[in-house]
Amino acid sequence: MITGSDITVNVIASIIASATLLAAGFLWGKYKERRKFGRNLEEYDFYPFTINRDNVPEFNLKDFRLGMHYFLKNNDYTAARQLIFIGEQNNVRGQLEPAEQKVYAKLFEKYEGRKIADDTTEYLENYARMVRLVGKSFPNTGIEILLHNLADPSHSLIALENNVTGRHLRDGTTNLLIDLKKRQLLHEDKLNYELNIGARKFKCTTIPIVRKEFGVVGAICINVDVNFLTDEVMKSQERMEAWFNNFCRIYMQVDENILSKDEYSKAMKGKRHFKDEAG
Repeated sequence: MITGSDITVNVIASIIASATLLAAGFLWGKYKERRKFGRNLEEYDFYPFTINRDNVPEFNLKDFRLGMHYFLKNNDYTAARQLIFIGEQNNVRGQLEPAEQKVYAKLFEKYEGRKIADDTTEYLENYARMVRLVGKSFPNTGIEILLHNLADPSHSLIALENNVTGRHLRDGTTNLLIDLKKRQLLHEDKLNYELNIGARKFKCTTIPIVRKEFGVVGAICINVDVNFLTDEVMKSQERMEAWFNNFCRIYMQVDENILSKDEYSKAMKGKRHFKDEAG
């Protein structure tokens, strides 16, 4: 005969067993997640960048080798793929000895290195669309906008509108990657800086695209051809009007309100722009 106390004991035992299994399952899941995703590469002593006396990050081949051998023997999905990404950015295949190139090939295969560049290209596709659409909104204004894919520095330029620098798609970048790493280190943005190249003058902005898994993977750059504006556009009233017509060109008209409630009310009363005191 089963008594009430027996039922109580059985219920408590079932609850304890269920809780134990649940806890074990949770810990096993966390362990598997840790094994799959691992740590960030910066947490290891062999992070393959050193800071030189000019406070500029430099790729360190010795530390890269250490990391390469370590991740062949010890699994860390996240850090190993970050190492591969940095290696590809710095043309590591051309720097390694033939025997080490074979080791790198094994690492590349083990951690699905081919997917890293493909994933980054897919990740940047929305940015490429933004660059194309923003650029097409301001044609013939001397304002260039472009996108670099820094997973492939030797062919980084993947989107370009309103060309004022004479570059072409698939052109490479020179020191942009290192400069962006330096700016990150100093917590600085590359905003509204001047470039003087021979007789050419530009106002530039560079916006890094950071991906949690790999760090800086791309950059949007905006280059304003200053001399075009001062020497050509401002030469006459007619040319200034033509420039402003291009700048304000529209392709369609829609019925949509983008103003705040207060600004909408003022616009209905005659206010023409954000500094207009009317209304």
